[in-house]
Amino acid sequence: MSGWWSYLEERTRREVDEDVLRDAALGAIRTVWEALRPLGLGLREAEQVVEARYAALGDRVRRRPPDPLDVASLAERAAALPGRVAAVEALWGGDTFHDWFVVLVAVLDDPAGEGHLATVYGSSGGRPPATAAAEAGRALADHLEVPFHFGSPRTPDDEAPRWRDLRG
Repeated sequence: MSGWWSYLEERTRREVDEDVLRDAALGAIRTVWEALRPLGLGLREAEQVVEARYAALGDRVRRRPPDPLDVASLAERAAALPGRVAAVEALWGGDTFHDWFVVLVAVLDDPAGEGHLATVYGSSGGRPPATAAAEAGRALADHLEVPFHFGSPRTPDDEAPRWRDLRG
């Protein structure tokens, strides 16, 4: 591990380790970065500090299970949202800790908005995240009898056209 860890106060180290132990990587990265940015620490270096803590804490990390992608679980999440589902959409997201991932959302009408259904990281059942998310999204859309949209299913693009944009 780099020497940056030694610059953190004990209280901050405990906070970072608590985040890592509950698999809250982004919170841990933010804590390290905010604490050490005045000393010249960059975001990538903060990520490396947290990656090293994941390695140091090993099996003690309570990894979050992946979001379920079965139709029943997704339909239950969609039903709990505060609006009528008008479409199901897959969107690329990414960060330097997780790389690219795909988020499934329910596009809502009345009230307009969207609700998170699942996030698909890495490979899911040996399939790329875009494939797993597209299959689950299409199945849910068919079940709900609404359109499915994935603006860039083959290439990560977090600026691909959204379903509402295409509808005008």
